[in-house]
Amino acid sequence: MSPLNSAPLDVLDAYRTCEFVTLGKDGTPLVWPTAVWRRPDGTLLLSTSLAFAQKALNIRRDGRVALLFSDPTGSGLDRAPEIFVGGRAECPDEIMTGPRGAEDYWRMLFERQPHSRAYVSLPLRRMMAWYYLRLLITVTPEQVIVREPPAPLGEPPRPSTLPGAVQLARHPSAVLAARDASGAPVLARTRPVPADGGFEVGVPEDCAVVPGPASLLVHRHDERLNNMHNALVRGELRRSGHTWLLVPERVVEPMGSGRPSDAFGVLRRTNRATARYLERRGLSRPPVRWAEFRDLVAEVKRR
Repeated sequence: MSPLNSAPLDVLDAYRTCEFVTLGKDGTPLVWPTAVWRRPDGTLLLSTSLAFAQKALNIRRDGRVALLFSDPTGSGLDRAPEIFVGGRAECPDEIMTGPRGAEDYWRMLFERQPHSRAYVSLPLRRMMAWYYLRLLITVTPEQVIVREPPAPLGEPPRPSTLPGAVQLARHPSAVLAARDASGAPVLARTRPVPADGGFEVGVPEDCAVVPGPASLLVHRHDERLNNMHNALVRGELRRSGHTWLLVPERVVEPMGSGRPSDAFGVLRRTNRATARYLERRGLSRPPVRWAEFRDLVAEVKRR
């Protein structure tokens, strides 16, 4: 029996995104938003494009991962409980160029993110081919924690001069990624408050964090998984009296800061990153199976 059976599966399935954390080479928990498909066997299917393959590289080095379902935007749920899933992941070095073997996952994306259907049409194919060269990630859950819906958090804190303060202040809450005593990653949604030397973060009792490298993620999307933005504040988690303090070191915004010109920079970086991944393995760029994706889009549209 899968540990997922202890969770409200209808709630988990309704979440449009979750926060997914892997361990970087230096041990830092690196957390990013992603979409997940729950398989009948109790495992979870995710994917990453070659352009953002760091998640895959981290998993191949250390398979300990965690997911947090905590942003119900677009789910239709009102004050949904948060669901934490800890486990182990595998990511084979097989590049998927079509939906075969992950049809349910791609149907979910095309249904929930209608604008992505346009990527398979001729005008956008050349620019978006990198998006369809994917690595599949399978997570086997080992631990599940269901947390009560958080109380309304009110207005976000005012900006400060700390690195990442501007990005954090644009959101009412953030997701803390840290490690427990065994070194495994853990996640909790919290409200960072600027303090002397860092951000005070509240940590639930069931999230057994220890001092060390950590990060804070903020992200957003609309009801149809459009207008996305995310930012990661990397730093060190320290004990400060009866509270925890995240001392920020640097900020990462892979999709830019929201300027109109960011889209061109993102396309340039993603295509270069895809080329680097292939070059390091001595591989030529494989063709995307556009016909299979078009057929799947047509099927979704007929529903």
